[in-house]
Amino acid sequence: MKLPEFADIAQAHERIRPFVHRTPVLSSSTMNRLLNCELYFKCENLQKVGAFKFRGACNAVFSMSDEEATKGVCTHSSGNHAAALALAASMRGIPAYIVMPETAPNIKKQAVESYGGRITFCKPTLEARENTLAKVAAETGAVEIHPYNNFNVICGQGTAAKELIEDKGLFDIVMCPIGGGGLLSGTAITTRTLNPKALVIAAEPEGADDAYRSFHAHKLIPSVNPKTIADGLLTSVGEINFRIIQRKTDEIVTVSERGIVRAMRMIWERMKIIVEPSSAVPLAAILENKLDVRGKKVGIILSGGNVDLEKLPFHEFI
Repeated sequence: MKLPEFADIAQAHERIRPFVHRTPVLSSSTMNRLLNCELYFKCENLQKVGAFKFRGACNAVFSMSDEEATKGVCTHSSGNHAAALALAASMRGIPAYIVMPETAPNIKKQAVESYGGRITFCKPTLEARENTLAKVAAETGAVEIHPYNNFNVICGQGTAAKELIEDKGLFDIVMCPIGGGGLLSGTAITTRTLNPKALVIAAEPEGADDAYRSFHAHKLIPSVNPKTIADGLLTSVGEINFRIIQRKTDEIVTVSERGIVRAMRMIWERMKIIVEPSSAVPLAAILENKLDVRGKKVGIILSGGNVDLEKLPFHEFI
């Protein structure tokens, strides 16, 4: 199986440029002073659909031939990938069939519908999601676009780090969160080419640490009953993603739930932007001294900003 290379990411960037936001890179002098480093945040919370996921979905959809695309695309997702794929498909004028668990938050169901996604609901188990998706794909002929274990998705996600380095120069450390590994694998490929001396470090919740355990065991260890406020990081690492991560990532560290909430609150208060818990995980690693950033220039990809404002966590873990 051919793994993505930087040339594929550069090509993806040209392909999706007309459709995605080139999101800003922000910093906070107060945070830099408190943490004794230079932090630069790539704000994918300001991307279309509120997350980096639109980059990968957009590249996957627009990489398809006209013949492949005629019957549309499909996936199972209860999160940002569902909305991202629905929007990308609508931009190309093809249908998107989204399998969602019936327990998915209403705000996410509404987002998918607003982008034109055609939802089929199923029981909230992986088996039910996969079986329902297989049935939908067989009935429609739609092409499945996996949220992260997909060549073109990985290439799209790698464009965020490309923009970060192009806009702010070379870094000592480049960080992002890890769930399924689409963002990290794309980020690692890009960084190794454009900024080869930088360390590539990912952060993960302690309660959903399959990537950490897999990385250090040098083999995939699936997640079992993960529990974390960072709901975007509950998935197990994909096989393609893991192969890239093993070769191109320097370290994966874990953080506490208290640390995630503290980091999320700091970003909201100091930078005046909305991020979801998953986005705050890399900063949590810095706050919990999981890596030495003193005097370093650090780039962090803020993965998304989709939060349920009725369930903010700022009074938890205090």
